[in-house]
Amino acid sequence: MSAQQVSRSVVRQTLQRSQNLTTRRVDAARFITRRSIHYVRSSAPAITPSQSRRRPILHPNHQTSGLPKINGPSSGNKRSIFIQTESTPNPDALKFLPNHPVLPENFSTPFLEYLSPRSTLAPPHPSPLAAKLLNVEGVSSVFYGTDFITVTKSSDVNWAHVKPEVFSLITEVVTSGEQIVNTVERTSAGGENAQEGGEEDTLGYNEEDDEVVGMIKELLETRIRPAIQEDGGDIEFRGFENGIVMLKLRGACRTCDSSTVTLKNGIESMLMHYIEEVQGVEQVLDQEEEISMHEFAKFEEKLRQQKGSGATASSALDTAGA
Repeated sequence: MSAQQVSRSVVRQTLQRSQNLTTRRVDAARFITRRSIHYVRSSAPAITPSQSRRRPILHPNHQTSGLPKINGPSSGNKRSIFIQTESTPNPDALKFLPNHPVLPENFSTPFLEYLSPRSTLAPPHPSPLAAKLLNVEGVSSVFYGTDFITVTKSSDVNWAHVKPEVFSLITEVVTSGEQIVNTVERTSAGGENAQEGGEEDTLGYNEEDDEVVGMIKELLETRIRPAIQEDGGDIEFRGFENGIVMLKLRGACRTCDSSTVTLKNGIESMLMHYIEEVQGVEQVLDQEEEISMHEFAKFEEKLRQQKGSGATASSALDTAGA
């Protein structure tokens, strides 16, 4: 066989192998196409790899037939409790923010103050929480703002002994959903043991107020009250006579040593700056506070006399020794 015939034979074999390979590929493609078309037309749903590896989910309401059903607490009954504590300019007063409304909705005034255990039980606004707080040894008064509670203690008591119990009582009431302030009908005209500030908002609009009083109330409401509430207290308007604005501080500001500075340097300066009719500001004291101030003045005078007599005696001894 010549070389030319050998090369032709090799070419034929190569072409035949190529045709056979092409035929196999076409058949395989047709087979795959038929399988794919059959798969698409199939009524069975497609399952992705992620779905095939996914575990079945057991819902909370799903119960095994052989086990008794357990009724757990519903998510609707859960309450978010976050009580924050803030210091005030008064070292004997702490401000508690329970993240919960303190006064009832649409309450007539923005604050209530309980100064004695009897006031927590008297109408028109008794408070079981205030009664518990005033039973804590060392607590002298409880003040309710719209969304905060200010607790004032005696100056001779340490907060380390009072704060944990106060915090626990407030947390217990807020968690249980108990009403902090109740409203009952007043049965008698006497209100000696009633709460302070439960009647009406003295800074509210009154048609009988003249222009000057209206401007005074507006300044107190918009510029001064927010700052005092931030310090755990509030303010009352008691009148305007002969150029003097009469005010009453509440809450942490009531027993604060810097209350006089607040009245004179803060409130008085602002009112006199904006309203030329205002000549000064005075703080109105309740009867108990007047008695306390009078007794304190007598005590200071007695100490002053004792110091004076002691100084005289010591100077006389020094003179005799010389």
